[in-house]
Amino acid sequence: MERTPVQSSNLLEIGYDADTETLEVMFKNGGVYQYYNLPQHMYDQLMQAQSHGVFFNNEIKGHYPEARM
Repeated sequence: MERTPVQSSNLLEIGYDADTETLEVMFKNGGVYQYYNLPQHMYDQLMQAQSHGVFFNNEIKGHYPEARM
């Protein structure tokens, strides 16, 4: 999955596959996680958020199934 670099203190890159509704996040510590069943509008909001990290922690982490890659 292709990821886009983002400006964040914790997140390094974010990718999204609309066909499978899968979000992929690479953290600055090197960890890569996928979050499943995440609707397109949530990805859009994440990418438009003033703080990617705050939005991710408040709206995505713990709210969607995840797996470490």
